[in-house]
Amino acid sequence: MTNGVEIHGPMSDRFDEILTPEALAFVADLHRAFDGRRRDLLAARQARQAELSAGGMLGFLPETEEIRRGDWQVAPPAFGLEDRRVEITGPVDRKMTINALNSGAKVWLADFEDANSPTWENNVNGQLNLRSALDREIDFESGGKTYALRPDDELATIVVRPRGWHLDEKHLTVDGRPVSASLFDFALYFFHNARRLLAKGKGPYFYLPKIESHLEARLWNDVFVAAQNTLGLPVGTVRATVLIETYPAAFEMEEILYELRDHSAGLNAGRWDYLFSVIKKFRTRGREFLLPERNTVTMTAPFMRAYTELLVRTCHKRGAHAIGGMAAFIPSRRDPEVNAVALEKVRADKTRESGDGFDGSWVAHPDLVPICKEVFDGVLGDRPNQLDRLREDVSVTAEDLLAVSKTPGEITETGLRNNVDVALRYLAAWMGGSGAVAIHNLMEDAATAEISRSQIWQWIHNDIELADTHEVVTKELVERIIDEELAKIRTEPVWDEALFTQATALFKEVALDDDFAEFLTLPAYSRMP
Repeated sequence: MTNGVEIHGPMSDRFDEILTPEALAFVADLHRAFDGRRRDLLAARQARQAELSAGGMLGFLPETEEIRRGDWQVAPPAFGLEDRRVEITGPVDRKMTINALNSGAKVWLADFEDANSPTWENNVNGQLNLRSALDREIDFESGGKTYALRPDDELATIVVRPRGWHLDEKHLTVDGRPVSASLFDFALYFFHNARRLLAKGKGPYFYLPKIESHLEARLWNDVFVAAQNTLGLPVGTVRATVLIETYPAAFEMEEILYELRDHSAGLNAGRWDYLFSVIKKFRTRGREFLLPERNTVTMTAPFMRAYTELLVRTCHKRGAHAIGGMAAFIPSRRDPEVNAVALEKVRADKTRESGDGFDGSWVAHPDLVPICKEVFDGVLGDRPNQLDRLREDVSVTAEDLLAVSKTPGEITETGLRNNVDVALRYLAAWMGGSGAVAIHNLMEDAATAEISRSQIWQWIHNDIELADTHEVVTKELVERIIDEELAKIRTEPVWDEALFTQATALFKEVALDDDFAEFLTLPAYSRMP
């Protein structure tokens, strides 16, 4: 232990290059300055949840009306973030680091969050990979093929997504308490790379996940100011894009931009976590907030349409980028028919987003970069963005955002089985150290596992009758389907007895227990060494 800082994970090869005394002191300073506020804000989340469970409702905040009416703008786009027409997402392993940077996308969301299984090795190696990429000292060999970086001017701009405020990093304690995973991920990347990035004409840029209020954005802003002051960098060096992926945040978009305005790079429509948050926040409210099976909830559902239209309107009103949602399809080299149908859906989705005024959008696989780019090129041409499209025709009320009951779609045994199958496969992979998992030609991450298990919890607690079999969804039915799906998986090469045993126990806990786990990653992380 040094100055109250203690490492509880193994010091593998080169970890001492990241976990230096100076870097750990930086983490500790941020922890001591801000962890108390973080814990207070997490308690405020619980208080708000209690209000909603007791019959309360979400709405635009009367106490911040002056901000919404005010005449203000966020900082202009930073270098490397002017043009964001295609962004690729993925974990920070060595191969993905090279492939994402080389992909032709304008931005790489380097993910320590939903696409990352947060093992100690993954988290620290991810930091090593990012620093090595910036120093152009990274390569990778697989199957006789060598992967290396293209010239700097052809590489995507790195935007790091740290873990959310609710998560701890148990392998590092300060004064006997685990540090915030958010501060751990942010601080190590910022400390080691801020000046490296500035030397390349860019800067330390971030995606901020799971924010539920403008006060949580204010905490991030204060962390940015403190970090910049410590390293002697100007305020505004850091830029952050906030994912609007929780239901409460949709009612505080302007306030979130306002709190981060010197550091703001825009907002993103995080669709899967948003659906999960709808269920979580109103899980006690019966069928008023009941969603059909996840694959039938499209972005044209009235409440989702209201959410994305408001996001574009809000961002462009304040001079901020609006970034669209994920295209999760993974092209198959063996099934051209599946490819043709899926790619047409991707094209339609990106056409809708570009037409609505979004400045760019996400893809999960390098092969989707050309489609997304082509669609946005058709709208943008040589312009870097469409911030000039103010969308003053858009008017969204709180009632529009809350209109979940107007969502078309059914709940079938097929949908139930898909949720069980995806969740089991994903959790087994996650416990094995993989956070981005190809399942049935889709890139699944923690967000899609969350919607899968939360839907099952919601259906059980609302005595839902399946449209195709007319069976009522009960714990007993789900347990039977779990056994049947496991029997199928057991015949596949992916089967690992230990991992699927762990995954099954975890899935039953987060989908079948009467108490709803706030995030499945909390009990999952506690099981991880």
